[in-house]
Amino acid sequence: MADRGVDLSALPKEVRDQLAELDLELSEGDITQKGYEKKRTKLLAPYIIQTPGKDPSAPQKRKSDAHSSRYRDRRSRRTHRSGGTRDDRYRSDIHTEAVQAALAKHKEEKMALPMPTKRRSTYVQSPIETRTPPDSSSGSEDETSARRQSSLVAAPPVVSPNLQSPDSWINRSVQGSSTSSSASSTLSHGEGKPQPQSAVTEMLAHSRIENSGPPPDVTAVAPPTRGPRVDLPSNAVVRGMSRGQSRSSMIETADGVPVSSRVSTKIQQLLNTLKRPKRPPLSEFFTDDSEEIVEVPQPDPNTPKPEGRQIIPVKGEPLGVVSNWPPALQAALARWGATQGKSPALTALDITGKPLYTLTYGKLWSRSVKLAYTLLNKLGAKNEQVLKPGDRVALVYPNSDPGMFWVAFYGCLLAEVIPVPIEVPLSRKDAGSSQVGFLLGSCGVGLALTSEICLKGLPKTPTGEILQFKGWPRLKWVVTDSKYLTKPSKDWQPHIPTANTDPAYIEYKASKEGTVMGVAVSKVAMLTHCQALTQACNYCEGETIVNVLDFKKDMGLWHGVLTAVMNRIHTISVPYAVMKACPLSWVQRVHIHKARAALVKCRDLHWAMMAHRDQRDTSLASLRMLIVADGANPWSVSSCDAFLNVFQSHGLKPEVICPCATSPEAMTVAIRRPGVPGAPLPARAILSMGGLSHGVIRVNTEDKNSALTVQDVGHVMPGALMCIVKPDGPPQLCKTDEIGEIVINSRAGGTMYYGLPGVTKNTFEVIPVNASGAPIGEIPFVRSGLLGFVGPGSLIFVVGKNEGLLMVSGRRHNADDLVATALAVEPVKTVYRGRIAVFSVTVFYDERIVIVAEQRPDASEEDSFQWMSRVLQAIDSIHQVGLYCLALVPANTLPKTPLGGIHISDTKQFFLEGNLHPCNILMCPHTCVTNLPKPRQKQPVGVGPASIMVGNLVAGKRIAQASGRDLGMIEDQDLVRKHQYLTEALQWRAQTDPDHVLYVLLNAKGVAVCTATCVQLHKRAEKIAAALTEKGSINTGENVVLLYPPGIDLIASFYGCLYAGCVPVTVRPPHPQNLAATLPTVRMIIDVSKAACILTTQNLTRILRSKEAAATVNIKTWPTIIDTDDLPRRRPPQIYKPPTAEMIAYLDFSVSTTGMLTGVKISHAAVSALCRSIKLQCELYSSRQIAICLDPYCGLGFVLWCLASVYSGHQSILIPPFELESCLSLWLSTLSQYRIRDTFCSYSVMELCTKGLGSQTELLKARGVNLSCVRSCVVIAEERPRLALTHSFSKLFKDLGLSPRAVSTAFGSRVNLAICLQGTTGPDPSTVYVDMKSLRHDRVRLVERGAPQSLPLMESGKILPGVRVIIVNPETRGPLGDSHLGEIWVNSPHSASGYYTIYGEESLQADHFNTKLSFGDPQTLWARTGYLGFVKRTELLDASGDRHDALFVVGSLDETLELRGLRYHPIDIETSVSRAHRSIAESAVFTWTNLLVVVSELCGSEQDALDLVPLITNVVLEEHHLIVGVVVIVDPGVIPINSRGEKQRMHLRDSFLADQLDPIYVAYNM
Repeated sequence: MADRGVDLSALPKEVRDQLAELDLELSEGDITQKGYEKKRTKLLAPYIIQTPGKDPSAPQKRKSDAHSSRYRDRRSRRTHRSGGTRDDRYRSDIHTEAVQAALAKHKEEKMALPMPTKRRSTYVQSPIETRTPPDSSSGSEDETSARRQSSLVAAPPVVSPNLQSPDSWINRSVQGSSTSSSASSTLSHGEGKPQPQSAVTEMLAHSRIENSGPPPDVTAVAPPTRGPRVDLPSNAVVRGMSRGQSRSSMIETADGVPVSSRVSTKIQQLLNTLKRPKRPPLSEFFTDDSEEIVEVPQPDPNTPKPEGRQIIPVKGEPLGVVSNWPPALQAALARWGATQGKSPALTALDITGKPLYTLTYGKLWSRSVKLAYTLLNKLGAKNEQVLKPGDRVALVYPNSDPGMFWVAFYGCLLAEVIPVPIEVPLSRKDAGSSQVGFLLGSCGVGLALTSEICLKGLPKTPTGEILQFKGWPRLKWVVTDSKYLTKPSKDWQPHIPTANTDPAYIEYKASKEGTVMGVAVSKVAMLTHCQALTQACNYCEGETIVNVLDFKKDMGLWHGVLTAVMNRIHTISVPYAVMKACPLSWVQRVHIHKARAALVKCRDLHWAMMAHRDQRDTSLASLRMLIVADGANPWSVSSCDAFLNVFQSHGLKPEVICPCATSPEAMTVAIRRPGVPGAPLPARAILSMGGLSHGVIRVNTEDKNSALTVQDVGHVMPGALMCIVKPDGPPQLCKTDEIGEIVINSRAGGTMYYGLPGVTKNTFEVIPVNASGAPIGEIPFVRSGLLGFVGPGSLIFVVGKNEGLLMVSGRRHNADDLVATALAVEPVKTVYRGRIAVFSVTVFYDERIVIVAEQRPDASEEDSFQWMSRVLQAIDSIHQVGLYCLALVPANTLPKTPLGGIHISDTKQFFLEGNLHPCNILMCPHTCVTNLPKPRQKQPVGVGPASIMVGNLVAGKRIAQASGRDLGMIEDQDLVRKHQYLTEALQWRAQTDPDHVLYVLLNAKGVAVCTATCVQLHKRAEKIAAALTEKGSINTGENVVLLYPPGIDLIASFYGCLYAGCVPVTVRPPHPQNLAATLPTVRMIIDVSKAACILTTQNLTRILRSKEAAATVNIKTWPTIIDTDDLPRRRPPQIYKPPTAEMIAYLDFSVSTTGMLTGVKISHAAVSALCRSIKLQCELYSSRQIAICLDPYCGLGFVLWCLASVYSGHQSILIPPFELESCLSLWLSTLSQYRIRDTFCSYSVMELCTKGLGSQTELLKARGVNLSCVRSCVVIAEERPRLALTHSFSKLFKDLGLSPRAVSTAFGSRVNLAICLQGTTGPDPSTVYVDMKSLRHDRVRLVERGAPQSLPLMESGKILPGVRVIIVNPETRGPLGDSHLGEIWVNSPHSASGYYTIYGEESLQADHFNTKLSFGDPQTLWARTGYLGFVKRTELLDASGDRHDALFVVGSLDETLELRGLRYHPIDIETSVSRAHRSIAESAVFTWTNLLVVVSELCGSEQDALDLVPLITNVVLEEHHLIVGVVVIVDPGVIPINSRGEKQRMHLRDSFLADQLDPIYVAYNM
């Protein structure tokens, strides 16, 4: 080929277009291969780069044109792989060409699919080569391919032109080693935009990816353990930008650099692939309806409909009567045993394929009689009969021992007990083991027959007893080797009655769901079936047949064991194990024994072809019938053709190939009769896949890619009657051009599912009806489970099985067809031994197709991903159906059936449970989920206030507002003075009650390390105030940062600042082990607050000035640092008193959950109002004790820690939360020890106790911990109450006496630190259940507990005294009615005065702190909390006797995700995700460019990582009707959580986009 040196992407556009046109002509067959090459060479000639030392005209191996691989196949000489590597035995060439053509067609619109990102360390599956540097990769690949080429041996080139060479596909791996570098670089690391590419490289862009070095190392960034809880603002966003601005700035990384990392490029690729309109646009309709909204695709008017007349039942030829046919099968055995005792019945082979023993008819008869006698008379003690005729007995024999099985089977028939052959159980964990137990149970089996060797091999318990297998009934095991059998007495003869309708044996069958049922075959059916097979196959006495099939069931049993004995045939049994070792063994047996018939599957044909050149002189001329048991499979045609092609030269005649169709229920449905030499072979049907998916037969004309070629399976069996009926619904007869289920009426079929009368009726007693619904006759038919039609000349064609039927959006697809297509996408490099499973799972009201394949151990990531993306296209192109999920699992890990196939129902179960452990996965929900509800269009807000008011009143709704009780007037002027300013309150307490202990600080051992009385606190505050004025030369009104660990120093320095007239700003100190993450936040608050000075401890002073700190921030520019540990005893000249209560008392800085740093100003008036409100609500006075275990740096936590005690005089026991890390039970044992009635904690403390102490309640009880004293335990938070956590906490510690009513929550926000707090009086918090679908539409619909899609919400505590809340529509700013969702607005004397920002944007402050309603009550000033919620009037009464109004918080407005026009709260999606799999520890969601990103922490082993991807996608689709765009699996502790235990989702998002998460796996859903 002449394009070796040409970079196709560099050619001028017109040349590229001409090349594409040439390719098209060749694919349409308008030009010969030779002409194509000539023209192509001419076109490329001017652009060829001459390689020194090479003759440019010499044909070169084509490198980058995978597109032409299918033309190469036609030319490729017949070559074979040397050595015994037969991972291609299952190979089918059925429509490799069609698939290649379909893939080629895709190249025009091809886009690069983003490859999933995988952490290298985990999966050692990828070979070393993937890490070779890019320059060497092409060289190394060429050498290996050259070596491989030399190891291939050419065979004579006999290939008929229309027949693809059966193993040309092997060569493809040699010829297609492309290194299209222009394509690959854009993919593997995703930097930059793809360059323009030619059509061919474009197609390759996503398919071959060159081995480009190791991926950038991102492992050194985040420490994997969840470090200290850090407040991480996402990127220096300070409240003061409008909400809109802060959003847009988030797409920068933490350093403020715009993102152009690997992750975002991949997401861009993903978006590009999603932009292509995949399906016709959905029809429009109004969806704002609370009913279940699923888009129902409108029927396409062009759907093909059946047009033929109603089918007429097809009759088989009459079953001839032969005078000497036996009255029962046992009679035939008796006859041959007596008259032809020396003639061979069965030859068994050893593992090398050599004959092991031959059983004669005489031996078979005598041993079977011995066994029958033993079974009936010798199993129990004297005179005790263990088995009676009609009992069921399990037969457990390995495939390598047919002789023992034959004896056992006929012994049971002679004893008139019913044999149930099953597979040998290998371990307790066998695939489907419990289902076999179900079969044994439903058949009432209590006894199992087996051989001595087999019994020794069964798994045993340590005491030597046979293991009790999962789900099996208790069995008694009987060994049937001859030496253990008793010879019957002379007068004993087995009873052989004429065949009747009693069951003769039971054959097991697995249903689509995996249930194993037993099909009972009556004695007369067994006999009639043998007669019908004898007539159809023309068996003669004394013939020899070779049987490769399993002799325990199906064709292997019917031909090789039953019909063989009836006709005195010699059977040569070739076990599966021999086939694995020597695939030609069956061909050699035919040759050696001059066998007349052979029973095989397509698999055996393949294996023989692969190995056939080892045998020059085998002859198959003796065969008159080669029965292909799975002749109904979609790939059987090409297997038969290819086999004939290879072995015709070995004497194989074309007319001897006899495909047949069978099912356990109907037994043999149809079989092709052996043909007359020279007669024309039956025609094939070439059907349109599109037609098949609609259940109609259309000869394929338009698109040859989506054609299915099927061969007939011959005619109906003698004596049978067949119809085709609709597979679902009533059994209505089909039209002649319609595909339906084959039903059979015949004496030779199964009679029932043993022990399951309910299921039996629908299968074995079907009476077909005509179009009007009237039954066509009296006779019952049996459903065969096969789908097919009757072709010309009454030939039967089968196109699939019921159990492989996948119904997707009303169209039928056959699992086998999909497997065939996937196999045709050159799986050589990727799929291990062609092991592919296809099944469907039901997600969001439709079936979704899943393909799971085993990956070769040496397959590289790129090969696998390329194969997966090509399978997607091939299936989309050929079957017009989208795949939902494509997974590759390590070789040999899928559950196996006894003969080594894939156990589909177990695989499906593993997939749904998350136990499949894939090593590669590709989910494509965007392309295949087409029934999502239409996105909601928001109505424009143009409604006037009048109509809203009238509307509310007409509806009889009350406005949704609620308020706490009045703060009441303070009569005593003295108290007013005392409480006007906290500084005065402290001085007053220091004078009036100096030795009253206000604060006790505990350490991890529960020991009080520090206490503060009123006077001590006052004195320490004075010292600090003096230091500030002297050392820091601070002016009144300047800001001072307090940097302290939780403790009393923090409190003292706070009052010191107030005494000195400066404004304190409390800041959480940096974590010494994690300065890089925590110090920048400290620095930022210091900078933003323009602090003039820092008060801190000696320890922290050292840290701030250390080398480690210098690595993170500039330490030279710290403001003055004052170490307050050893200050001299000084008093300030005077204690500052603010001129008015509106002056700022302190600044409260906090990082919101959206990652924004917000500082609010709190005035002196607000401080005293808030303290008074809390005092009233919680009934706090000086004789009280409360325990506080939360962080004291912001919000209500700070108020309770530093302010409330000084105001109310109660004693606060302070427990720093970090002490719980070294002693989990510290908080609870303190409550018990001090008999605390009221305690305050944070969610993170509650979670620590729940997770860490949940299992130790007994231990705590023993240590005397008793929580019955606690009457209120309040969780301080600024979020929706975490119901699950508070419930489990209450439940767990109920045993320690904790009252279930004690636990409640508080609610605050940035604009108002405390809106709700449960307090001591008032009704218990109420819980309601709301409908999540309505919530997405901003409506509240209350439902009953346990309703589907319901969400429990708990009231956030009682509204504090002096606080009023109202629910407002955030868009119109008008008040809403009761039980409507809106923004919570608050009016109260303790609201913050405004944001403290360096920008000072007045408009924003006015908007959030002083807002008026657009109508209703336009005078009151409200503050906007930024939270959505609703008010609901309950049946409970409050203290004043009125009905109580409960406030329910739903979530922060900033955090909500707007997707498909609906509003989602991240916590709801996260709750669903966390339920999806036991290994998900924590999860967080955010959106990026309209894609939903789910980040999940994996707490299990890393091999579970990829199991989570489909489960997360499923659960979000099912419960939230959303398609997940990206799933990121990370280590525990990666999701950042702030000090209040809230997830910092925006920070996580920035880390993800900046590629700093070091994820275990990132899956980009297509």
